[in-house]
Amino acid sequence: MEYSKEDLTEARRQIDSTLHKLRETVGTFRAKENAARYKSQITLAERRIKAFEIANALIERELDGETDLTEPKSLIGRSHALTGEKRHRKNSRS
Repeated sequence: MEYSKEDLTEARRQIDSTLHKLRETVGTFRAKENAARYKSQITLAERRIKAFEIANALIERELDGETDLTEPKSLIGRSHALTGEKRHRKNSRS
């Protein structure tokens, strides 16, 4: 699917806004007196931050005209966490 430069620029702007709000949310939860109580909310927000950072990086690549959108080295081995797939090791015994 192809998107216009304006669409991608607006998407990046919206993602940047959401990232800012999520980072503030994490900071607020961590500053609470009993931060451990908010562990699940913090984890959820941090996972969303990572997902939006990935989306922003892909948008940036598209805007820069890069056509190779393969996984960056920093994501290799962690893609299952992004897609929800579980990786199973093959049993080395025959």
